[in-house]
Amino acid sequence: MTVSDKTVLITGAGSKRGIGRATAHTLAAAGWNIAILDLDEASAKDAAAEIGEQHGVQAVGIGCDITDEASVDNALAVLGDSVPPVGALVNNAGITSPTPFLDVTGEEWDRIFAVNVRGAFNVTRRVTPGMAERGFGRIVFLSSVSAERGGGVFGGVAYSAAKAAELGFTRALARELGPRGVTVNAVAPGLIDTDITGGALEGERKTQLVAGLPVGRNGNVADVADLITYLCREESGYITGATYDVNGGAHIH
Repeated sequence: MTVSDKTVLITGAGSKRGIGRATAHTLAAAGWNIAILDLDEASAKDAAAEIGEQHGVQAVGIGCDITDEASVDNALAVLGDSVPPVGALVNNAGITSPTPFLDVTGEEWDRIFAVNVRGAFNVTRRVTPGMAERGFGRIVFLSSVSAERGGGVFGGVAYSAAKAAELGFTRALARELGPRGVTVNAVAPGLIDTDITGGALEGERKTQLVAGLPVGRNGNVADVADLITYLCREESGYITGATYDVNGGAHIH
């Protein structure tokens, strides 16, 4: 099989300036068919139409609340046979929270974990059996430098803890699914210019943050999308259980 026989499922790829949509474009350019799940159905369909038109691949956008099991089931039922089997999954959907720990409520804590961790479980649990059965799969989790260095950029404790949970998820799943031809890796971006960080990356704050980066600039979505696409290649089958830092040297360990 080649990537043209397979589909990559990307969660949270509706946002025009987000990592997810950029990744969808880059994977489509590499020949993958694209399925986008996003809470905002209109943006999911818009992204799919844009990608299908530009790259000539099959692309479908579906509205889905990944925190809700029934919503995920429904979305994958809609996906059904409309595109080739899912050969790769990019767990991109996530929400951040800068709330200090002493101020965070249980409700906010649960919301952060619901999207970043339970949401990733809901989707991953449903697509991995098919991957294991076919003997091929690529799974990439979008973690964060906050998980590795303990916040300090935008995310507070809840966000850092949730993104660290994704790293444990990645490593354990890599061990379990490796014998079935499925690799599982994590990407940990640092300061990336997206809609999430946009407002906070202005003026003096941006100058201060960039001043601390060895490469002298903030990252862009293509920096992350290219790496995810590399990890999804058939030729990357000997890379698994790894965490790739994309942070311009902000955190070197």
